[in-house]
Amino acid sequence: MDIHGEKILILDFGSQYTQLIARRVREQKVYCEIHPYNIGLDEIGDFNPKGIILSGGPSSVYDTGAPILPRELFGMGIPILAVCYGMQLLSYLLGGKVEESSRREYGSAALFIDDDSDLFRGVRSARSRPERGLVVWMSHGDRIRKMPRGFVSIAHSDNSPVAAMKNEKRKIFAVQFHPEVAHTAKGAVVIRNFLFKICGCRPLWTMRSFIRSSVEEMRARIGRRGVVCGISGGVDSAVTAVLIHEAVGDQLTCIFVDNGLLRTGEAAEVEEVFRNHYHIRFKKVDAGERFLRRLKGVVDPERKRKLIGNEFIRVFEEEAGKLKDVAFLGQGTLYPDVIESVSFKGPSATIKSHHNVGGLLKRMKLKLVEPLRELFKDEVRLLGRELGMPEEMISRQPFPGPGLGIRIINAVTAERCEILRAADAIVLEEIKDAGLYAKMWQSFAVLLPVKTVGVMGDERTYENVIAVRAVSSVDGMTADWVRLPYDLLGRMSSRIINEVRGVNRVVYDISTKPPSTIEWE
Repeated sequence: MDIHGEKILILDFGSQYTQLIARRVREQKVYCEIHPYNIGLDEIGDFNPKGIILSGGPSSVYDTGAPILPRELFGMGIPILAVCYGMQLLSYLLGGKVEESSRREYGSAALFIDDDSDLFRGVRSARSRPERGLVVWMSHGDRIRKMPRGFVSIAHSDNSPVAAMKNEKRKIFAVQFHPEVAHTAKGAVVIRNFLFKICGCRPLWTMRSFIRSSVEEMRARIGRRGVVCGISGGVDSAVTAVLIHEAVGDQLTCIFVDNGLLRTGEAAEVEEVFRNHYHIRFKKVDAGERFLRRLKGVVDPERKRKLIGNEFIRVFEEEAGKLKDVAFLGQGTLYPDVIESVSFKGPSATIKSHHNVGGLLKRMKLKLVEPLRELFKDEVRLLGRELGMPEEMISRQPFPGPGLGIRIINAVTAERCEILRAADAIVLEEIKDAGLYAKMWQSFAVLLPVKTVGVMGDERTYENVIAVRAVSSVDGMTADWVRLPYDLLGRMSSRIINEVRGVNRVVYDISTKPPSTIEWE
């Protein structure tokens, strides 16, 4: 069974929600890819999609330089769902009229369905109070004044007489709202209807089928040659290694560089999983002192990141060079990394300086194996569970590549690492004991570059400050601080001050992203 045999093409016009569209399609077990709106008709024909989704975007169709499609796209006989700007562009290109709305619609709005077409099958019944309409999410300043010939309106809002329309004969549908966002009630039903009722897709995209397909592909490509994979302790590199091992077994060697900036017990946990649970060839390199020497006196956070990343490359390169017959490098590249290089706005100027091990490639002349490059983060976790990996590894919160090095504000020393490691362990332990770990994006401790006066045992102290950070997020792009119970915060503070030598004050970070970031550096 070809898991890519039935696929949806998403054309990106720069919407902040484009990746959400792809995730919603994948949730229905249908494969999809995001490409820039201007990839060309020949490429679209070669892609051979079962359907096309036109994303939203920040432009108006009348703007100078607004992204435009060739009209011929709409005559290719491929079902189309146009969203927001996609709907306006469709109308403009096919002879309709688009105008600036007298009242812009941003946020929740009531949608009134006028036609139970295939697109809205099962949606109308979701409304308990029809006169109030269906709650949807709008984000536009223009609206459709006149539909193109052959189209009929199938829904309206108070501000948009044509909030959805269709040309059933040509299987072209358009909606002014965003069905991909969680704020739109029954948005998943709308997307599901497009995929199955209009495009005739089948749910072939599952993690079980993905494993079969990936393993076959890697075995054919790698043959009997060796593969080396860098392990960080994070979810992506762990799942990458286990999947490659499924394909080539002992041809894989994992190299784990302990840079001295890991959390309590992390190195031992990673080694236990790979060496003893999966019996994967595993090489651990203790390089903590080496990294600390490189970081001595360094304060600037970006310089820290680069030093840590570059030193990892050097250590990894040295160890990989000792292995024989290695021809491939396994990396945990995910689909968002791929999208970044082909997005509506063009190639990204800079990917995170600690992302993967990009600096290795020219010198080592290794061929890349990136089995996760088609997957989103949530799919990687599903894949890990399908591979039978321990839940504590699959569900672990994101941990930055530079590790504790960017959670120690100011210079990094062995003593400061030990202080932060001990405090961070208490934070995680208390969060887990409260049953909150899996309900938030990240929770951790930060060692601040200040000391404060305190009193312990009737004596004056002048010691360090620990900040506790706990945030909720969907994808890390935005985040809100978690309203932790006061008694939990109290236990954390009391334990850290009493159990971690060198700390006499604990504070809680209640800033959101934006304007702040999740990490402090």
